[in-house]
Amino acid sequence: MSTSFAQQSPTGPARIRAERGRRGTKVLIGTDTYPPDVNGAAYFTARLARGLVERGAEVHLLCPSPSGVPHVVVRDGVIEHRLRSMPSLAHESVRLALPPGVRGHLDRLLERLRPDAVHIQNHFLIGRMLARAAHDHDVPVIATNHFMPENLFDHLRVPRPLRPYTARLAWWDLGRVLSRVEHVTTPTPAAARLLLDQGFARPVEPVSCGIDLDRFHPLPARSALSERRRLRGRFGLADRTTMLFVGRLDEEKNADELIRSLAHTPDVQLALAGQGSHRGRLEELARAERVADRVVFLGFVAHEDLPDVYRCADVFTIAGTAELQSIATLEAMASGLPIVAVDAMALPHLVEEGRNGYLYPPGSPIELAARVNAVVSDEAVRARLGEHSRSMAERHRLEDSLERFEAIYRRAGAIVPAQRGTT
Repeated sequence: MSTSFAQQSPTGPARIRAERGRRGTKVLIGTDTYPPDVNGAAYFTARLARGLVERGAEVHLLCPSPSGVPHVVVRDGVIEHRLRSMPSLAHESVRLALPPGVRGHLDRLLERLRPDAVHIQNHFLIGRMLARAAHDHDVPVIATNHFMPENLFDHLRVPRPLRPYTARLAWWDLGRVLSRVEHVTTPTPAAARLLLDQGFARPVEPVSCGIDLDRFHPLPARSALSERRRLRGRFGLADRTTMLFVGRLDEEKNADELIRSLAHTPDVQLALAGQGSHRGRLEELARAERVADRVVFLGFVAHEDLPDVYRCADVFTIAGTAELQSIATLEAMASGLPIVAVDAMALPHLVEEGRNGYLYPPGSPIELAARVNAVVSDEAVRARLGEHSRSMAERHRLEDSLERFEAIYRRAGAIVPAQRGTT
């Protein structure tokens, strides 16, 4: 019995689903920030893309060109489609994709690739353009939210009296974009609740950013002291008790509280790894507080050197009040460090009081110092807290996060287009 041509060669959505079933996962990730940008969302997206490739997926990534010139390049198996861009007035390292001509490029790219899913990491320029184009091409869209308005106030020079109104507008805009996608994730339950508290009516799934437990690990106990001494020398640190912060030195990170706490921790030095707009102010504060001899600004630390920076420290401290998870804190935990963190946003998810560290009230450097002293005054206590940090980090295996995202892509790709609706 003969078979019709239509049965042999399905067209439209049926053809796309048939093709998806015959190959491995193919995903197109869209983001407004990606390395060489230095921020948590960029680093997460890079780990996600490279991790998916290692698991056999075909990964295409759409992001701004760091030079401004559009091009395609393959790095670590990820096919980067770099869009024409211009410098951002808000941040020295972030560039903005130029919208003219982008929609036609997206249409051609989606028609050629036919990915199982599009995964947007931001709701700004690239994220919203790609989401709309993907829906027009019957490609499901997953969104991961890394955004809080507080992360932009300082860069955009928003006056403090206007920040509440700006925040409400920003949350409304985010909700409008996310309401059009098939599945929304964010790194922690606290970050998911925050979206719901801001009026977002759709389910939000917490999926940890994940951590590479092989790359970030504690020093071997038998050689820890000598190796830590060697690493401190390598980074220009004195061989003394060290509290560490890794991250941007920008307003919402509140690194000034870490510096002010040193007046109450006389035997401790602070190492700050990262760059940011507030570095000059922090240097002035260290001098004003008369602790400049115990504050070391390490500046930008290369990706390959970061594990050794954690191994220099005795305790990791973080004062940022706008953390949706904090990849740096996870890295510190995986490295076997006790944690002293501000009791704000998602950080309490990473601290079990008295078991892997302590929380302190926002804006209280004296309380921060008391917690640090409780950690470092007894080496046995410090070691016990660090061991539990490592065991907690094991709940955030990168492989588990990658596996979950792959499952989300497959499920979204299996949904009948009519059930998804349109933008």
